[in-house]
Amino acid sequence: MGSMTVPTLTLNDGNEIPQLGFGVFLVDPADTERIVADALEIGYRHIDTAAIYGNEEGVGRAIAASGIPRDELFITTKLWNAAQGTQSAYDAIDISLEKLGLDQVDLYLIHWPTPKRDLYVESWKALEQIKADGKTTSIGVSNFLVEYLERLATETDTIPAVNQIELHPYHQRPAETAYGHDHGIVTESWGPLGQGKYPLLELPEVTSAAAAHERTPAQVVLRWHIQQGHVIFPKSNNRARIAENFALFDFELTPDEQAAIGALERAGRVGGDPQEVN
Repeated sequence: MGSMTVPTLTLNDGNEIPQLGFGVFLVDPADTERIVADALEIGYRHIDTAAIYGNEEGVGRAIAASGIPRDELFITTKLWNAAQGTQSAYDAIDISLEKLGLDQVDLYLIHWPTPKRDLYVESWKALEQIKADGKTTSIGVSNFLVEYLERLATETDTIPAVNQIELHPYHQRPAETAYGHDHGIVTESWGPLGQGKYPLLELPEVTSAAAAHERTPAQVVLRWHIQQGHVIFPKSNNRARIAENFALFDFELTPDEQAAIGALERAGRVGGDPQEVN
């Protein structure tokens, strides 16, 4: 499996990001090292964590134990919303780097805009400096609506490299993806399978494509994201499932299959509302 090459996308700052990664949201810190080690053995080279997940140390231990050269890995972590504002952002990246055992991450994100705090512009300016200081290669945002992206564009000097947002067939974020497309911001889909909160993998639009390609329904939905140019990092604690989620690059959905899944849109958010998470 590990020989299968994951395609990369070029970010607006010229850096490359693997289109498939491994996510550790809600992965128990006690299990993180083992699970990430499994993912690295299977062939994943892009790991997505966050300060609030409480498992950066486990990610760091798995990286160290893997023996994989640092330049072959792409590591993302995120600034938690309570730690926004300039000084706390500088402190937060240093704490994350220490936990990860790294000199720099490849991508550092503002985790949520927390609009009631109204600190995301200040935090973004801190991220610009953190990048200038070499502690991250690229900077981006997570859970940003178009109005927040427009404010960054007006008040700061850097367009985010990515916007990591909840995105799955019931909630496809047309406004955010269109803005990203127009401004060179790569869309990263979190909860790409809807977090199991609706029967996505039983819908005929998905199961018929799975049968046609002799794939699982989950592989079909993940492939649907890939063919739209999104970055995904499905999470699992199960090694067989981790391997299944990696096997997305030796089949292709037809335009009709893509369109049928695309027609499932119903503004069906299952996670937090970016205007309300503060």
